[in-house]
Amino acid sequence: MPMSDTQSADSSGASNEPPLQGSEAFEFQAAAARNRMMALWGAEKMGLTGKTAENYATAVVRANGEQPSEEDVIRKVLGDLTASNIAVREAEVRTKAAEFLAQAREALKS
Repeated sequence: MPMSDTQSADSSGASNEPPLQGSEAFEFQAAAARNRMMALWGAEKMGLTGKTAENYATAVVRANGEQPSEEDVIRKVLGDLTASNIAVREAEVRTKAAEFLAQAREALKS
């Protein structure tokens, strides 16, 4: 498939353009960003900083395979917060997940 003048490609022929909003690739990238933001939010609530927070985020994102679902991440973060005696309601975690997904989508659009 020929590329337009406004598109560029790397050596594999893949486009360097961001994925189109609403496409499977766009949603995959948005979900991955949401998962990372959820993990970093949970780390902050648990008092983790720096490399420890980064390691926690990596562990959360990788906990359930290459691309954990929103439910996997919510369960993991909620469980870890509860185990750390952090007072948090499931509704708050779900609200954060929705907010972070909206932020991730906006970031990908720009």
